[in-house]
Amino acid sequence: MAKTQSARSRVRVESVTPHSKNRQRRAPGEIPQLDRLIHERIRLGIISALAVNDSLSFSDLKRLLRTTDGNLSVHARKLEEGGYLTCRKFFEGRIPRTEYRLTAAGRRALDEYLRNMEEVIRVARAG
Repeated sequence: MAKTQSARSRVRVESVTPHSKNRQRRAPGEIPQLDRLIHERIRLGIISALAVNDSLSFSDLKRLLRTTDGNLSVHARKLEEGGYLTCRKFFEGRIPRTEYRLTAAGRRALDEYLRNMEEVIRVARAG
C-alpha cells in the first residue's frame, strides 16, 4: 500500500490547457491533462463515431449512443462551439434532418486525446 501511495505522490498532472497546440515535454511520471471538451462520455462517443464515419445523422448518433434527444443536442452543440464538428440542418421532403461531420480540428483533438490517454494508461501501469 505504501508503494502505491508514494507512486501516486510522484505523479504530477501537466498544467497545459487542453486545447493547447504546443505540446510540451513532460517529466517522467508526469501525466498529460485530458481535453475536458472531449473527455465527457457522450462527447467522446460523438467524436469517436464521427471519426470512423464520414457523417452521421442525429438519429444515428442517438441510437448508437443510447441517449436522449436533449442530451445529444446539448453535447453536440458544445462540440460544435468548440470547432470539433459541423452541423448541417436540412429537409428531406418535409422531414427535418440534422447531419454531423468531424472537422479537421476535431480529428486533431481526438488524436491528441488518444495519445494523452495512452500516456495516462502507460504511467498508471508503470506505477
